[in-house]
Amino acid sequence: MRSGPIARWRLVAALAAVLAGLVGLLVAPLAPITSPAEASGGELAQADDTDSQVRSTRAVTVLTVSGRLDVILADYIESNIAAAERRNDLALVLQVNSPGTTLTDSRLGELAKRIDEATIPIAAWVGPSGAAARGATAEILALADVVGISPGAKLGNIGEPRLLNEYGNPFGQFEPDLINDTIGFDEVGQIGGPTGDDVATLPGFLASLDGVETEIGEDGRPIVTTRGRAVSLPLTSQLMHTVASPEVSYLLLITGLGLLVFELFTAGVGVAGLVGAGCLVLGSFGIFALPTRWWAIALILFSMFAFSVDIQTGVPRFWSGVGALCFLIGSLFLFDGISMSWITLIVGLAGMAFSMFSGMPSMVRTRFSTPTIGRDWMIGEEADVVSDVAPEGVVRIDGALWKAIANRATPVHQGDTARVVAIDRLVLEVEPLEGAARDYRERARNPEGQDGAEDASDEVIDLES
Repeated sequence: MRSGPIARWRLVAALAAVLAGLVGLLVAPLAPITSPAEASGGELAQADDTDSQVRSTRAVTVLTVSGRLDVILADYIESNIAAAERRNDLALVLQVNSPGTTLTDSRLGELAKRIDEATIPIAAWVGPSGAAARGATAEILALADVVGISPGAKLGNIGEPRLLNEYGNPFGQFEPDLINDTIGFDEVGQIGGPTGDDVATLPGFLASLDGVETEIGEDGRPIVTTRGRAVSLPLTSQLMHTVASPEVSYLLLITGLGLLVFELFTAGVGVAGLVGAGCLVLGSFGIFALPTRWWAIALILFSMFAFSVDIQTGVPRFWSGVGALCFLIGSLFLFDGISMSWITLIVGLAGMAFSMFSGMPSMVRTRFSTPTIGRDWMIGEEADVVSDVAPEGVVRIDGALWKAIANRATPVHQGDTARVVAIDRLVLEVEPLEGAARDYRERARNPEGQDGAEDASDEVIDLES
């Protein structure tokens, strides 16, 4: 039965909804803090020269760094350091919440050098509560002039140090303790950071910096009266930063490839192709912005080809197994030195398996089959064998593909011609033209058995003569 537009749009809508939900779940924890002042529990005077609280002509810039430290965030930090140097700011403060980095060693070294050689003070504050700076991100923060941690935040879990050769032990004698462990607000003094309840919030941390002026508000909290700038990633950069995360880029890549394969077996270029192309472009940006293994990408691409071989027959067979194996290996080893969430992997693998082994083959059989009403006319018809029917395979009649089984376990090979002897729902029972059972041929020519009776009488006449 041919698939109508409603069924097609339902499938595409379902895929788009699943993608939107997955991206939404993954984007939520990566979203940057709306403003350092709101997150800190204090107040930060903005850079307005008319504000009566502003007393200093030099400002403090607070830069939000949220999510994995990637090339987008690295460029963002470096550009703001350069801008702060041109303005001759009092300090540039990095407000950090990062589980690690996706930067290569060379790019990480460039960022470290830029922070280390900055002509203005660079400070880092890990916050608000629940935030963390882990992996190489923690090493980068060790190069700042002052490091602070909010209550409930953590710094550490460096793992294998990546800046050791260039900068020695950034955290000094305490670095060995941070390789597999973290420190919090109470231990920040071990690495020379400010301590005490006065620096538990961002305004309190800013107030501890040299040259920053403050006042105590009515609620007892410090108010920074030095001019302040709260800077976050622009909207476009936020999108690219989210796309460049391993989980999102992986899901976008496989969703785009899956939708393009779906579009390949439908008529015309529709919404599935457009959505798939968009997902593939965004996913490719994220993939190539991350440290990936080229052979793993090649395996994922080859798996799409392998899946397509069996999808066009409407029956998952050998090539579907090859595609599944290649897709599994490519997914597990896609990123070099970065681990993806197991939830993301399970969702990707399960979704692809369902689509390629069930959804798309069923769609193709429905899309290219003929109407199911009045199929008896095919009994006795000749069919081209598309794949070996031994005992199951695929045949073509009048341009439509049908799943077929061999009659009496007599195989029919690809390229041969078979005859249809029976129909069971959407499955045709076929046999070879040569050596086929005569009763089926006679039944196909005359279902009521009239021709058979005439043949029998002819044989009697021949014998009598």
